[in-house]
Amino acid sequence: MAVPKKKVSSARRDKRRSNNSKLSLPGIVVCPKCKEYVLAHRVCKNCGSYNGKEVVKKEAAAN
Repeated sequence: MAVPKKKVSSARRDKRRSNNSKLSLPGIVVCPKCKEYVLAHRVCKNCGSYNGKEVVKKEAAAN
């Protein structure tokens, strides 16, 4: 049975585990129509446009 000869130090252990916690920023772009931040390649939730065209009709707020 394989058993470690020496104790793995906390620095070595944590160095090995640290590579999994790197987070990457999602692709955020500005909507050309309403200038809101939107995830890339998705319909804008604010104005309902994608690629410069209105895809989803957004109704005005009933006030």
